[in-house]
Amino acid sequence: MTNYPQDPGSRHADQPLSGYGAPVGSVAPTMTPDQERTWATASHLIPLAAMVLSAGVLGFVASLVMYFVMRDRGPFVRQAAANSLNVQIITGIVLVVSVPLMFVLVGFATYGLALVFAFVVHLVAAIRANQGEWYNPPMTPHFVK
Repeated sequence: MTNYPQDPGSRHADQPLSGYGAPVGSVAPTMTPDQERTWATASHLIPLAAMVLSAGVLGFVASLVMYFVMRDRGPFVRQAAANSLNVQIITGIVLVVSVPLMFVLVGFATYGLALVFAFVVHLVAAIRANQGEWYNPPMTPHFVK
């Protein structure tokens, strides 16, 4: 037998709206410091892996997903996810600018340097997050806070 959601007027306030998931009005649960460190580290390593596997294209998507999923879980993981997204935004800007510059051959160097920069920054940030240190990447504007 399928459990269909009840009429919204007939349900209790502590019941989920659709029969599953979190109760209405609840927020994402906060994490323990160890969980925050783990997810802060993952918010840099997952985009790093996606960036390496896709030549720089999917790192932004991974950072964006991590930011939207983890931003309400705790201040440490929010800052790490925002920094990861900021690194990917600046990397994306440099990659887009590098494409037309490839016609004068300088774009090949800037494209590669942008990927190396993002790789190193994500790696350092992941190590710092794993150690529980607050870290702001160098040469990265704060588009997302």
